[in-house]
Amino acid sequence: MLPISVAKVAEVIILARELDRAEPEFDGLVNALNAEEQAALVAIYWIGRGTYDADDLDEAMATATNEATTPTTEYLKGSPLLATHLEAGLDALGIDATEEEDRLIKPV
Repeated sequence: MLPISVAKVAEVIILARELDRAEPEFDGLVNALNAEEQAALVAIYWIGRGTYDADDLDEAMATATNEATTPTTEYLKGSPLLATHLEAGLDALGIDATEEEDRLIKPV
């Protein structure tokens, strides 16, 4: 079980796609996450880019927690493929964020 909701990850994905226009919103959202949620976000990103396998989620989260030297917002914004890697990480974990992304983009 991820310590971050799929809805929060989906919102980060959406904002990451529009980072040039939505950087303050991205920063606000990521900074509002607690430390465990931020570590999970980084771990999902790492899984999506192939640094870790989905089976290594706990190890990736521990590494993200123990080796964090840069603010999470700055670290994640350093990747031009952030949204793609987050989606791939969720997919590798067997989670589909499409419904959450659609709900956030097209509120009912």
